Amino acid sequence: MSNVTRLYQKIGTKIMEQIAAGEYKVGDKLPPERDIAEQLQVSRSVIREALIMLEIKELVEVKKGSGVYVINTPSTFLNQASLQPTEKVTGQSESDEDDAGPFEMLQARQLLESHIAEFAATQVTKHEIFRLREALELERKDLEAGSNDYDGDQMFHIVIAEATQNSVLSDMVKDMWERRNRSLMWQQLHERISDQDYRKRWLADHERIFKALVRKDPVAAREAMWQHLENVKQTLFELSDVDDPSFDGYLFSSYPVTLSQSE
Repeated sequence: MSNVTRLYQKIGTKIMEQIAAGEYKVGDKLPPERDIAEQLQVSRSVIREALIMLEIKELVEVKKGSGVYVINTPSTFLNQASLQPTEKVTGQSESDEDDAGPFEMLQARQLLESHIAEFAATQVTKHEIFRLREALELERKDLEAGSNDYDGDQMFHIVIAEATQNSVLSDMVKDMWERRNRSLMWQQLHERISDQDYRKRWLADHERIFKALVRKDPVAAREAMWQHLENVKQTLFELSDVDDPSFDGYLFSSYPVTLSQSE
């Protein structure tokens, strides 16, 4: 077993140990995420990521509306070279050790990109405004065509980072998108989601961010970006839920600093 560094990997390893010890046998249904989260004293988002990890390893199978079932034991997995995770998707992918959990990644983006949008509102030029319009139009066309491409989405976020005129910040955002695009965890999460209507809501979020940037309103830009990525987290969590169609609140604490003094 490789060194485990990420929280979801530690939890995933704990569940693997429970399967190996016979607490859960092949064919058994795992307890609901909420129960596992309470047992292991972590958030449901971490449990979701741990189960995605076990899906990639082909130790469990997710049945929408039913639950998560054990389909292999860890010893079976380790003895089957054909179950290498990189065979499940084409192209270069993150290794197990390097792959950040999708909700952990979104939290990092939320913290970083909300402040990037705030700063970008003070630095944005007509050129970036034009490019943001192009990104929104590309996003609309992809939605109308029923495309699964996220090119317009990616372009929108990267152009905002570039609007800061700070290459370090733009490189950080580009790196997060590159990690997302090659992430096995992210791809496995999206395999659970069939309804793409949520992307229309994300486009509306982008339009609110764009208007704040056009007005050069840093507070509004920060708040709009923060809320957008909160919406992304909540939507992906809801749509990928297999245990309970209801959602029990924010995945993470809301913004730790008061954004405005007015009520």
